[in-house]
Amino acid sequence: MTDPLIIEDIRPFLAFLVPLVGVFGIAWAGDGRENLRETFTFIAAVLQATIVLSMVPTVLGGAIFEYHVWQIFTNVPLLLRVDGPGLLFASVASVLWIATTLYAIGYMRGLHEHAQTRFYSYFAISLSATMGVAFSANLLTIYFFYEMLSVSTFPLVTHMQDKEARTGGRTYLGYLLFTSLCLLLPALSWCYVWLDGGQVTMDFLGDTGKVGAFGPTAQIILLLLFTFGFAKAGIMPFHSWLPGAMVAPTPVSALLHAVAVVKVGVFCLYRVYADLFGFDVLRSLSGEHWMIVIACVTILISSLIALSQDNLKRRLAFSTIGQLGYVALGVTLATEKGAGGSVLHIAMHACGKITLFFCAGAIFVATGKKYVSELRGLGRKMPITMGAFMIGSLSVIGLPPLGGFVSKWYLALGALDRDALWVVVVLLVSSLLNVFYLLPVAVTAFFRTEETDKDSGIKEAPWPCVVPLALTALGCFVLFFLSGPLLRLAGIGE
Repeated sequence: MTDPLIIEDIRPFLAFLVPLVGVFGIAWAGDGRENLRETFTFIAAVLQATIVLSMVPTVLGGAIFEYHVWQIFTNVPLLLRVDGPGLLFASVASVLWIATTLYAIGYMRGLHEHAQTRFYSYFAISLSATMGVAFSANLLTIYFFYEMLSVSTFPLVTHMQDKEARTGGRTYLGYLLFTSLCLLLPALSWCYVWLDGGQVTMDFLGDTGKVGAFGPTAQIILLLLFTFGFAKAGIMPFHSWLPGAMVAPTPVSALLHAVAVVKVGVFCLYRVYADLFGFDVLRSLSGEHWMIVIACVTILISSLIALSQDNLKRRLAFSTIGQLGYVALGVTLATEKGAGGSVLHIAMHACGKITLFFCAGAIFVATGKKYVSELRGLGRKMPITMGAFMIGSLSVIGLPPLGGFVSKWYLALGALDRDALWVVVVLLVSSLLNVFYLLPVAVTAFFRTEETDKDSGIKEAPWPCVVPLALTALGCFVLFFLSGPLLRLAGIGE
């Protein structure tokens, strides 16, 4: 296999920098000039997405973009690099930021939320950190931006500033900082010290299987440290922070906890498993099959917990934990189709799940309702919102012609390539559980009418809430029919 063409280009750095520059405009406009403040947010979001998408044709052609930011340690620079999987993740996050910005206007204004300038500012910083992770070229760079994301999202989680928000925020930051400092940082330091001063270990480009220089026991220990050190991936037992973070405003839940934060966690796992360990090394580990078991347990248990949740956002939160398990499972299978399906599921699940969170927020803005049992008859009052919820649910379940089917199909193929038929059974059972905890929401809304027939004043949420959820629901279809470029970015296309 020939080495890819590496192009020195500033665009990876600009994609990271644009949101940070936008923060100055957002802060300058302040709460007194809302329209101007949100204009700066839109400009930053559109510019970032334009920069990211401009790199797609070149990367599809086999090239890689690279930008050297700063030399941190000997042989370990702060280096940005854009390859297929990273660009796929960055494209999803940047495009959905545009939709979330429009949605946030309707949500935040509709509920007359306080501190909206702070909200938009930290939102932009979070997207900047997400770009940094997506384009990280080595372990130290990914760690830097991973921690930047943890700190910048804390004010968003605690935005409501009540007791529940403070408790959720402490849990959120406590889990993420504890695991990164006590598990992830030791693993990173171990690799840097013991493997060629970091030159070989830290870089994701080049020959995989760098951890093969360690003995089998050390490899297993490193695998565990990295897997649980990236707690944003939501792998059990380090998952409790995610339901607790649902106290944040719905735009935060939608993008940061359905797209950016949690997907950063599983994307980091992808980088470590695929590029640091390599599939040959993973398959040679005697304990590697336990990681497959842990991912499957996470999928099934979180799905069972979701069944019992009446609070809609908590039900979606536990659903997200299960879907993150799919991504972790795919790359843990250590096959080309499994890993490709893992990256692809980042995009497919993001579009479906952000639709569901948008719908949950629109319901709350329009009615003040947040429990599934309160939604009887709501489908007749809010047909666009509940119709979009149905589409998002079917995509997360994995039914054609919606995007979720494509990624789950390749995850199943990856399991068969590994001769792990039992994993395919787990995927089928979990999809059935998805049906049981997602479809009843729409069924309750459309076919049980005794609760809201008397609420004649209920109508759709403001249009800035409704338009984004309709567009992301449409995107679930688009991702199915135009999945070819995504497959190629994920490494499983022709």
